[in-house]
Amino acid sequence: MSLSDILARIETARHTAGRGPVTLVAVSKVQPDARVEAVLEQGQRVFGENRVQEAAGKWPGFRERFAGIELHLIGPLQTNKLRQALDLFDVIQSVDRPKLARLLAEEAQARGTCPDLFIQVNTGEEPQKAGVLPAEADAFIAQVRDDYGLPLKGLMVIPPVDEEPSLHFALLAKIAQRNGLEGLSMGMSSDFESAIALGATHVRVGSALFGDRVTG
Repeated sequence: MSLSDILARIETARHTAGRGPVTLVAVSKVQPDARVEAVLEQGQRVFGENRVQEAAGKWPGFRERFAGIELHLIGPLQTNKLRQALDLFDVIQSVDRPKLARLLAEEAQARGTCPDLFIQVNTGEEPQKAGVLPAEADAFIAQVRDDYGLPLKGLMVIPPVDEEPSLHFALLAKIAQRNGLEGLSMGMSSDFESAIALGATHVRVGSALFGDRVTG
């Protein structure tokens, strides 16, 4: 599907639901540079990567050639990659535990700057998945935003693959609303329109835009 097709679908869903602006995060993880460059050439500037190391090998070169790129980290952040991540990313969507929040606060204070942050919520309470549990979300939001004074913009979720995603989108929106957070990063290639209907401000689209991932 072309970039223009996806943007048109986002706009239709947004207008139908009476929602505000929605940012398309083009998920470029494990995609060949040629595919990413083609989407850049079409004007897309917001991209998402899962791994710090992969992003480090890809994006400095693109940033030399294309102005205005905004890079989001959407995968788990290991603390030993924290400083490199802060050098690379404009937004970190995967803040998921107190230790990471504390180290982010310390590094942000030392640098005098910090990327915009989203807290990842594990709405499905899946043991193998990163993210704060829903019952612990309010306290963690307060810690990140109020205790550490970090630039928290919203929440992010990756619903379980075998459950109805709209239930998880609705839960995330409820947590955000009661905490006064506007940003909602939710919805991927197969479900971004239902996510927009439930309040998504950012949708993360990969395979529908780039085609199947290239691995191995």
